[in-house]
Amino acid sequence: LRPALAVLLVVGLLLAWSWAPLRSSPELAPAASSTKPAIASDLALAGGPGARRAGRRRRKTAPQHPITIAESVALLESVDLFVFDCDGVIWRGDTLIEGIKETLEALRRLGKRLVFVTNNSTRSRKQYAEKFRKLGLEWVTEENIFASSFAAAAYLKAKGFDKKAYVIGEDGILGELEAAGIRHLGGPADAARKVDLASGGNTSVQVDPDVGAVIVGFDRHFNYYKLQYATKCLRE
Repeated sequence: LRPALAVLLVVGLLLAWSWAPLRSSPELAPAASSTKPAIASDLALAGGPGARRAGRRRRKTAPQHPITIAESVALLESVDLFVFDCDGVIWRGDTLIEGIKETLEALRRLGKRLVFVTNNSTRSRKQYAEKFRKLGLEWVTEENIFASSFAAAAYLKAKGFDKKAYVIGEDGILGELEAAGIRHLGGPADAARKVDLASGGNTSVQVDPDVGAVIVGFDRHFNYYKLQYATKCLRE
């Protein structure tokens, strides 16, 4: 291909520039202002029975100098924005981790802004927002979520990309590309395609000349066809 080709390895959030407007985003407005007594009480609420049980289980590996309540209050007062990973932090599979809902609600009552990030590109922000809703966190919207699928699409849009993107990945990337108005091909649609390796396979795959970028994310249906198509897009 004549145009320059961009290879986006979707393994993390690439948009550092997107954090500046985050601090003033109305969608992330805090639930209430904070005071020291409120912080202390909310710390107690967040550390409910489940947290105490977890604390007992971890007692043998507890730090020699655990943080005090006063230090916790000082830390919370010094931070306005909390950024959470999702898998293994907010949920495990389709189950909310014990105590996380109370912790998030406590932070909201303290007037903190909460953002959720993930390098799992299999879902779009819309799909992640729906998962949050099903887990009882209805207040989390797309504006609170920064997924690597969104980062890839936003990066291309910011660059004024006007060609097609070939995707090795799943529906999350496709959904974000569509939301950004970027044409695409590949993804799950190429899951069943095969290459004749006995004949070298090279001549049987003809690439779309309008492809200007290859996006690579987690793909549970990765195959030789996708690998060869993406490689030819980059070389031709």
